[in-house]
Amino acid sequence: MKDTMIGVDLAKRVFQLHGATMAGEVKFRKKLSRDQFRAFMAAQPAALIVFEACGSASYWAREMEALGHDVRLIAPQYVRPFVKRQKNDAADAEAIVIAARQPEMRFVAPKTAEQQAKAVVFRGRERLVHQRTELVNALRAVLYEYGHVFPVGFSHLKRIAVVVEDPDCNLPALVIAECQDLLAQIAEKTERIEAKTKTLKVLAEVVLVFRPVLCRAALWHGFHITRQVSCLLCD
Repeated sequence: MKDTMIGVDLAKRVFQLHGATMAGEVKFRKKLSRDQFRAFMAAQPAALIVFEACGSASYWAREMEALGHDVRLIAPQYVRPFVKRQKNDAADAEAIVIAARQPEMRFVAPKTAEQQAKAVVFRGRERLVHQRTELVNALRAVLYEYGHVFPVGFSHLKRIAVVVEDPDCNLPALVIAECQDLLAQIAEKTERIEAKTKTLKVLAEVVLVFRPVLCRAALWHGFHITRQVSCLLCD
């Protein structure tokens, strides 16, 4: 059984560590660079490492597990009430340890590299959809200045294209050229969105095939599965 708990406040360059016994007695406080942190943790006996579930937390969780440590992630909103004094890195690291010691604390499962990769694809598609929406709204705004009103929504794009390409439209040549450029950008975004949608559909089909196996494996290893995750894996 691990006899040391280390709370780590992650950052881009400098990490703050708070080491304590399982009873809460302080063993050390350290501020380390990324390279120093990796070397320090490699030299430490197996311990329970706790991070806030923030950017890069899953990566460092995998790195610490590879060194033989146990890892827990805590949602930031569960750590915040345990910050005792003015918020700073040292106080945050200590609060992570205090929060982790609470008997009813809920932990977040670290994501695998593959799970993170899928999330990157999903967020990439969302970003493209937002960018396409901005372009469509910009196109509608330009045409509105010349008396052409179109409802909100991507589904009306064909009607817009008909107006822009109409040789008898009352639009100046510069405006037509700008609208055509916007339409070309929208088409390019749409093509990329459709490509990412196909990728996500393939990934979803893989999950549908393997989710009963994943569910049994998770339950076998004693993982805590939230209602949303259990519905995804076991329904």
